[in-house]
Amino acid sequence: MASYEPIRTDIPKLGFGFMRLPMKDHDVIDIEQVKKMVDIFLNRGFTYFDTAYVYNNGKSEEALRESLVERYPRDSFQIATKMPLWAVNSPEDYEVRFQESLDRLGVDFLDFYLLHNLSGDRIDATENLGGWDFMKKIKEDGRAKHIGFSFHDTAERLDEILTKHPEAEFVQLQINYADWEDSKVQSRLCYEVARKHGKPIIIMEPIKGGSLAALTPEISDMFKKSNPEMSVASWAMRYCASLDGILTVLSGMSNLEQVLDNTEYMSDFRPLTDSEREVIAEVVEALNSIPTIPCTDCRYCVDDCPQEIGIPRIISTINEYTLYNNLPGSQRGYSFATGRGGKASDCIECGTCESHCPQQIEIINAMKKAAELFE
Repeated sequence: MASYEPIRTDIPKLGFGFMRLPMKDHDVIDIEQVKKMVDIFLNRGFTYFDTAYVYNNGKSEEALRESLVERYPRDSFQIATKMPLWAVNSPEDYEVRFQESLDRLGVDFLDFYLLHNLSGDRIDATENLGGWDFMKKIKEDGRAKHIGFSFHDTAERLDEILTKHPEAEFVQLQINYADWEDSKVQSRLCYEVARKHGKPIIIMEPIKGGSLAALTPEISDMFKKSNPEMSVASWAMRYCASLDGILTVLSGMSNLEQVLDNTEYMSDFRPLTDSEREVIAEVVEALNSIPTIPCTDCRYCVDDCPQEIGIPRIISTINEYTLYNNLPGSQRGYSFATGRGGKASDCIECGTCESHCPQQIEIINAMKKAAELFE
């Protein structure tokens, strides 16, 4: 039976994201290194672990069981995992996927359970398939202490969901200083909507998939001149943790060095000062001044592409790499961008896309560049 306890407000502001774990042989999680990372994280006073049904094809949940659940008392940590909405085709699928996560994790309840990426068409599909009824059921029977969702859509859609579903106790949002005023991500606007509804916020992508730790030397030096002792990544984490209403800030840590760095400055967390905020504002201005391909995502180029290449998404990935110099992160982004369509190397140089582009972008050259960088 549910206890309906309120969400704790004393959870430390650093959460361990189990998405980008250390690997060996490309597809095998280095579980011994993960155990050491978990030990450091817990020993330094942090308790929140975030995974998902889909991470590492389910191996992330299993790694969390082996490195954490089987080695520490259940009341010494919090676990969050997520319902893969794209893998739900009938109301019965919710229970199947949820139980699979419980079994992989080796637990009989979850501290936080999320509808994963409740965005776009999945918002209506979740309504029609009874997703919210299922979430309320697992809350009532005690198998999930707290229910919420992760979100990648507009602030307007977020407002609609939270208005219709006050039972959502928290929301997980992509927030970082680079996306704060971004017209697509809408970090600030979504944050303000969640605050308006009084929902605690879990922050994901505070370092933008590692990009805000891999800035160009010129921009990194702006941080180093202000405080040589602080890592570039720490500025992004502290920016997020300094916001009001934050439950925790997730970091997808991939090695011992990242765990040591994050837990060191977050153990003695200090909100950003006014002068530090000015430094970040200067960095954002510098990032915005870097020339990128002026794609507006009008998608005219896609309409008649014989190879069905997702040109705007590929161009967006090129721009990400230009801005943040994060090749591994951009390669992951390219994989997502080409997951449902042609690759850049599939371009036959017919020129149809360029004849349709109102920005007169040299798309053929852009596709060649993307293929060279990311394939």
